[in-house]
Amino acid sequence: MDEDAIKTQPTIFREDLLEGKTVLISGAGSGMGKATAYLAAKLGANVAICGRTMEKLDSTVEMIRDGLGKEILSVQTNIRSPEEVEDLIGTVHDHFGGLDTLVNNAGGQFPQDAIDFSRKGWLAVIDTNLNGTWWMMQEAAKRWRADGKPGNIVNIVANIERGMPQAAHTCAARAGVIYLSKTLATEWAQWDVRVNCIGPGVIETEGFRMYPEEALKRFHKANPMKMRGNAWDVAEMIAYLASPAARFINGDLIIIDGGQAQWGVIWPAGMPDYFNESGAA
Repeated sequence: MDEDAIKTQPTIFREDLLEGKTVLISGAGSGMGKATAYLAAKLGANVAICGRTMEKLDSTVEMIRDGLGKEILSVQTNIRSPEEVEDLIGTVHDHFGGLDTLVNNAGGQFPQDAIDFSRKGWLAVIDTNLNGTWWMMQEAAKRWRADGKPGNIVNIVANIERGMPQAAHTCAARAGVIYLSKTLATEWAQWDVRVNCIGPGVIETEGFRMYPEEALKRFHKANPMKMRGNAWDVAEMIAYLASPAARFINGDLIIIDGGQAQWGVIWPAGMPDYFNESGAA
């Protein structure tokens, strides 16, 4: 979705749904994070965003300023660094007086056969998608516990139920986040901190640029609806989980994939000839 599409997208939620709440979204310079930041601001939330590239964050700030006439907080942060994450959470608390919902959307991967992963490539994906998410969760929860205030975490993961060929690094990391989240949903319930995950399927964002055309032309065939989702599909689920309506949802994994889990497999680097048969997705 481009910025014009995000600005004109209708929402089922009332305008003040998140009024007075503070939402922090990582990886909000593009894609699902950018759409989520816009929707949260539209619904009345105080919005903070972070990411590694300031230029991308600036584009989200400007989009919200232009489309909604609102200002948000942006902080350049590498979530791989626990020290930077600690500073980020402190900055959000200082600026807004607290934090209600943390959306861990930042992450990254590249399509490649697992046997060809370099050691550096493997470690980079694990460090961002698993460790970075953990640093964010732990630091937010420490502040909630210290302040005696409730908290809410939404982790953007992946649909890992049938594995993720040519994305084994992110599959391993996201599976780790899913079961880490289920564990923390139990441990942290004593402090009224909820933890849930969203597993998107084929969501068309700027990230599609890394995939070869051979793979892209098959993506929509991997679900029985034979279509691609968009960033707004995920943003509205995040808004729901940040709302009072989701107060009894904890430790869950919500899949948004058009039924892909029951249908097909994505080959992000292109289907190997071994598997390429008539009718296969």
